[in-house]
Amino acid sequence: MAVNYEVKSQLAKLLATEDIVVENREVMTAQFDVENRVLTLPMWKRASNAVYDMLVGHEVGHALYTPNVDPPGDIPHSFVNIIEDARIEKLMKRRYPGLAKSFFKGYNELSDQDFFCIEDQDIERMNLADRINLYWKIGNFIDIPFQATEIVFRDRVGLTETFGEVCNLAREIYSYCKDQQSQTKTDTHNPEPKGTNDQQGGNVENSETPESSSDDMTHEEMIEEAAKRESENQKLDTENEVKQESGEPEATTDRAFEDGISELNGMDRGIQNIYVEVPDVNLDNIIIDHVEVQRLIDEDFARQLVPMEHKCEFTGEVKYQVSDFTRPDEEYQKFKRESQREVNYLVKEFECKKSADAYSRSFVSKTGVLDCTKLHTYKYNENLFRKINVLPDGQNHGLIFILDWSGSMGDYILDTVKQLINLVWFCNKCNIPFEVYAFTNSFYWRSDDVEMDSMEWENGKLFVHKDFNLINFLSSRTKRNNMEKQILNLWRIAYYFKTWGKYEIPQGFGLSGTPLNESLVSLYKIIPQFKKNNDLQKVQCVILTDGEANYLPYCNYWDSEKYGIREGHSNLSRGHSYLRNRSTGHTYKIGDYYYQFTETLLADMKETFPGTNFIGIRIAATRDVNSMIKRYEEYDIDKKVKQVKKDKFFSINNSGYSSYFIMVDQALNNDVDFQVEEGASKAKIRTAFVKNLKAKSLNKKVLSQFMDLVC
Repeated sequence: MAVNYEVKSQLAKLLATEDIVVENREVMTAQFDVENRVLTLPMWKRASNAVYDMLVGHEVGHALYTPNVDPPGDIPHSFVNIIEDARIEKLMKRRYPGLAKSFFKGYNELSDQDFFCIEDQDIERMNLADRINLYWKIGNFIDIPFQATEIVFRDRVGLTETFGEVCNLAREIYSYCKDQQSQTKTDTHNPEPKGTNDQQGGNVENSETPESSSDDMTHEEMIEEAAKRESENQKLDTENEVKQESGEPEATTDRAFEDGISELNGMDRGIQNIYVEVPDVNLDNIIIDHVEVQRLIDEDFARQLVPMEHKCEFTGEVKYQVSDFTRPDEEYQKFKRESQREVNYLVKEFECKKSADAYSRSFVSKTGVLDCTKLHTYKYNENLFRKINVLPDGQNHGLIFILDWSGSMGDYILDTVKQLINLVWFCNKCNIPFEVYAFTNSFYWRSDDVEMDSMEWENGKLFVHKDFNLINFLSSRTKRNNMEKQILNLWRIAYYFKTWGKYEIPQGFGLSGTPLNESLVSLYKIIPQFKKNNDLQKVQCVILTDGEANYLPYCNYWDSEKYGIREGHSNLSRGHSYLRNRSTGHTYKIGDYYYQFTETLLADMKETFPGTNFIGIRIAATRDVNSMIKRYEEYDIDKKVKQVKKDKFFSINNSGYSSYFIMVDQALNNDVDFQVEEGASKAKIRTAFVKNLKAKSLNKKVLSQFMDLVC
């Protein structure tokens, strides 16, 4: 069965009893960054679930109980490691009794696989450190011989409680092994006490016993067996001689254990997991405040009202041109009059739902004042005090709007702005704080001397390009007499893209690319700041767009032999990229499709801001409806597509947004006037009335569902 790395990451967090950061990477050994609390686990692809659980428990034990100090330098690290392994595994099994079963199964499986490479070795000839390591890891499955003096060391390993005790005991065992090694070296250079193979007191290991006589094997087999044994002994002796010459005993089983774990990795060359985080952006360099936006637009529109000389290069005729805002301004006033019904409907829905919510939370409280009208009932009635019905104050609401200011919005930017302005008027009437931002990556193209850096380079963080900006078109912070001018300025710019009027849009406010994901990254700082500045309890984010955006790259430091450590940005890898949030402890795998990156950011934002709804309003062309439904729906696709084309509206709840409203572009224009020619027949009047009513009912349906989320 394949190992689910995300499940094992959660297991590590649960065992650690803290939201440590767990990374599954293509590395040789596990690592734990004590300072940053990052546990890096190899992707043990060849390990079974039992072995994987055992290894996770082992590494979390190091994370919990091994201090961030350098090991003693006067003894080999392997001596400290085998005792520390026994200590932390004992503490883990003490803390989680159920984990003992995982250790038992895991080491049983490793023992069957000869994980410690002891099948062809004489365990009795190993040094004490190796035998202690085997005893505490696989001692349940094989016999480990110890002398009487060595049993004391073995049992003391199981009694260690602190890292200091581990280091002290490691020194004693190292000293014992070194003494034994010196004794062995002396015996090797002075073979007389051992005798020779021809003497009666010869080496027992190389002498024949009565049981292994010629009655059981032929002379040739005896010679072959003796040669094989001699070859193995020579191999062991050679290894021991190398260690003895160095003067340092070594725990070879510890090295075998580490090498065996590395072999479980099954590393794929060139494919590494990538873990990225949301950067801490500088909003001062990103947001163009509403005061500055209004100043720039007013100055540009005022400039256009001054007659400008224009000379025809063919005829030489000189004309004075001036921008004409008559038509967009007249259309704005007309739209304002017609929108009052929808705005009033929104206000009514909001107040009704708000009142219903307050009533559901109301309660009756005793005042402590006697109700004289009930005094005569004192013998059988305990409720003699006056009561009042307490209605708690409703929650303070706030709205943040993100408007898509990309080139693909050109055909229906005006209709989208109409929806937005209706919601802004609603917020004004209900005294709801709001901010309207339009994302762009072409605002500063107008100037080369403006500082455009929006963030510092941070390795492993998502990269937000310096040309990204949020244009703060509208804000509840402005004075009411300026609000009308701000809305009109936004209307004029949107109206220009729809009709190409007889004026120009201010420089820097043209449509651009689609930095939607950069906007979501900015919301990580905008939402808490907006909530704090306005003392809000509930914040809603509304994103009006016509599509998705591509992945964001991530900041990546790379080491160059020529230039040293360099900074740059790299693209995420499909199937190997994860978004990590240290504050919530969640890690999200980024999907293979570009639009799933936005969904991943939204999923993380909903965890980061649990009281915030993220509402998407997607404007889709009729030709795109089919693909949109197939992306998010599994059943009755054809039926739902027909229904959407009929209703011009569809709501999706599994797209990352709290609710995702899909609106067909043909239904956005609500300028359906109830107008008929003079003397029109009853049929024509009825058709015009139904057409007008249908357009209005669609808006009410969308706005009603919108209110359900806002309240």
